[in-house]
Amino acid sequence: MNQIDLKGRVAVITGGAQGIGYAISQRMLQSGARVVMWDIDAAKVDEACRSLSALGPVSGRIVELTDDAAVAAATAATVAEQGAIDILVNNAGITGGNGTTWDLDVAIWRRTIEVNLIAPYLVCRHVVPAMLNKGYGRIVNIASVAGKEGNPNASHYSASKAGLIALTKSLGKELATKGILVNAVTPAAARTAMFDQMAQTHIDYMLSKIPMGRFLGLDEAAAMVAWLSSEDCSFSTGAVFDLTGGRSTY
Repeated sequence: MNQIDLKGRVAVITGGAQGIGYAISQRMLQSGARVVMWDIDAAKVDEACRSLSALGPVSGRIVELTDDAAVAAATAATVAEQGAIDILVNNAGITGGNGTTWDLDVAIWRRTIEVNLIAPYLVCRHVVPAMLNKGYGRIVNIASVAGKEGNPNASHYSASKAGLIALTKSLGKELATKGILVNAVTPAAARTAMFDQMAQTHIDYMLSKIPMGRFLGLDEAAAMVAWLSSEDCSFSTGAVFDLTGGRSTY
């Protein structure tokens, strides 16, 4: 494993207690950061904190990320406890299942947009001022190749991730001279608990689109996020970094 220097940095990882978020939390700790996981699943947070504690300072906070007041409170508490938020990874997300656009339930469509797009906006809305106070920050948004290409039977998920890509570009330009860089990664599918929300036919479709013929490794996603969260990433902002095994080459 290449060593990335995040010593002294405080990293907030949303959805950091499982899946890609857990792998990112682990890599951040291995790189010297202090990690605070914002997650809705208290049991998963407790379990993740116990399993990761040997690697460095890690804590969790239970946050409903679609609730503006809850995000504001979590931001204030984290800054008070840790002294700053240097790194933000907007990782929390849901797939919302699969179905054609005309068959998907309206409530599911709305909830997917709320979790995957509105929540990252709310988190940025409150965390960015804390970064501005310090004049430094790195924000990484976990989007998806679905946001670039649009997956069939996943219009809600694809639209939410396309919106997150656009949010990344806009915020990156707004902060370009402030010492705060904002980038996104667009993974192809990785084997996580999110697969439980998908039809097998959809999983098979996603695999068939990847020229490398395999799913993304969680450690591979974490490695790219760690670099984007470091000082070594110094001239990329508002950018979208591919993690698709050759699926999208543009």
